[in-house]
Amino acid sequence: MRLRRLSVALLPLAFSACLSGTDYSTNVTPAVPIEQTTFAASLNVDLAQSTKTASGLYIRDLTVGTGTVATSVYPTSVYYAGYLATGQRFDYRSSPSQPYAITTASGRVIAGWEEGIVGMKIGGTRQLIIPPSLAYGAAGYPPDIPANAVLVFTVQLVSIP
Repeated sequence: MRLRRLSVALLPLAFSACLSGTDYSTNVTPAVPIEQTTFAASLNVDLAQSTKTASGLYIRDLTVGTGTVATSVYPTSVYYAGYLATGQRFDYRSSPSQPYAITTASGRVIAGWEEGIVGMKIGGTRQLIIPPSLAYGAAGYPPDIPANAVLVFTVQLVSIP
């Protein structure tokens, strides 16, 4: 009887030890820090020329605008292109189409945009290199954005209505 109790008590430990470090419930690629991410040359990512924020977002002004500064209070209109680190474009809105209208701090865009657009001036173009934690995280956004993807956006601020 004592042997049976001991084996019942030790069986879960033995089973979990065999599986330690392996998560068979998901097939999710682990998050890789931006600094260790390999970016396609076509994206022109230069972390040394970018500013890293406390949240881990990298921002680089490609063209500094001359107009009104975007805040978290007022709506903005932008053109943008979104890429995976591989260089694959997954979304865009460009001229002459209607610009994409957003209000930062509304919860309707990813946190990387919420933070990255504030401070831009109308006419400016900014590159945002967004870690998974400020984008779609471990869930991704199937089918275009895999789990734990680092995203690269080029955003042009068109107007602040």
